Amino acid sequence: MRKIDQLFAEYAESHHNQTNKFIHWICVPLIFFTIVGFISLIPTPHFCASYFGCISVASIVALVLVSIFYFTLSWRISLIMLLIMLLMEHFAYAINVHFKENSWIIYLYIFVITWIFQFIGHKIEGKKPSFLKDLQFLLIGPIWLLHFILKKIGIKY
Repeated sequence: MRKIDQLFAEYAESHHNQTNKFIHWICVPLIFFTIVGFISLIPTPHFCASYFGCISVASIVALVLVSIFYFTLSWRISLIMLLIMLLMEHFAYAINVHFKENSWIIYLYIFVITWIFQFIGHKIEGKKPSFLKDLQFLLIGPIWLLHFILKKIGIKY
């Protein structure tokens, strides 16, 4: 069994309840987005491109590191997640420009509220979140959801 399949199987152990799964489909992408948003606020130089906006050096470093982790599991998932992260970075840039110095408050509210729902989901499930056992599961959650989409449309990961 490939490492990615082992990680998905282990992650799935605490995600059987339909309510918990539903909560995860909403909250995991939002939490991931808030992390992208927080990283985009780290004061580092920015590179700008027409129609995209600007991306900070801190964001580029984070994208590269996360992509490397995902690449060790699956090159397809790594490529798709890189595109998703760039799209999230684009939206984070738009929020940062529109709300200026208050954008961190938006990320904080979303982050706190979604984590509250995550813990409610795990309370309903009756099992602790996977990341309490191993922090790498914080990065597995988003691709665990992605793998369901890929299976549905017939793309091997």
